[in-house]
Amino acid sequence: MDSNRASSEQDLSVAGSMAAGSELGPLTLEGIEGVETPKIVDWEDLQQELARLWSLSAALKKAKERKESLAQKLESIIEEANKLLSGRRGHGHLRNLQKMLRTRQQYMVNQVAALYPVKGLDEQTYREKHNSGDYIASCSPNVSKSPQLSPLTILGLQLTTLPLKKMSFFSDKKEFQSSASVLGYVAHAALLIASYLDVPLRYPLRLGGSRSYIHDYAPSVESISSDLSANPILTGMNAKPTEFPLFLEGQDTTRAAYAIFLLNKDLEQLLNYIGAESLGPRHVLANLKELMRIIQSQEYIDM
Repeated sequence: MDSNRASSEQDLSVAGSMAAGSELGPLTLEGIEGVETPKIVDWEDLQQELARLWSLSAALKKAKERKESLAQKLESIIEEANKLLSGRRGHGHLRNLQKMLRTRQQYMVNQVAALYPVKGLDEQTYREKHNSGDYIASCSPNVSKSPQLSPLTILGLQLTTLPLKKMSFFSDKKEFQSSASVLGYVAHAALLIASYLDVPLRYPLRLGGSRSYIHDYAPSVESISSDLSANPILTGMNAKPTEFPLFLEGQDTTRAAYAIFLLNKDLEQLLNYIGAESLGPRHVLANLKELMRIIQSQEYIDM
């Protein structure tokens, strides 16, 4: 027994000398957290932790499988959508339907342009009007050089009420009647084009030929003050539209000027709908002509 003990001590001394002479050095437990006070875990707690870890791993695996399944379904849906868009009833079919609709709209607007042609005054007629003093005061002598700002006529009549004049006993009633007819023509043309384009006008029109009116739903100062005195909560609700005359005879010039302004805003709304800009707040006939020109062009079909 003593011989066995001596041999074991000899083996330990040899192992210690080998460890001391090795590059790694002796194995130590220094620097390991909790080595001095090790935590003892019961076997039952260890089993619970292992079961929890196993359930989390299984749930993560199921989530990955579900993610892959959803990705495959989404990819198949995208492929099916691309097939539908490229098929007979896909994007090309919708594009053709849109072109057919715009072609129909163009045809109807062509009828409006034939019914209410907007043309420029020829130079000789413009000179005669300029020499006689019967011309739009807002137009300067060199305006005729610009095709957009040159004087325009609709059915041979020119809008000569800008700037608006006050009527008197000596006023030329033919001039005001002519302007009222022009505004009635423009109102009818704008209403027809809006119906063909399926655009509800911001300021509705009540047609009556040369006695047409335009509605403004913005509450007036009088209605606001009366509503405030009656019920402040209902202010601006159920407001009745205010009518403004598109003619001057027997009307206040301020109300007539505002009516022309609203009519031009309707034309601007239609221009913006087809992607164009207004030519200005005082160019009623020019805006109408530009509106019909764009719709009659090929670029409107290819939009």
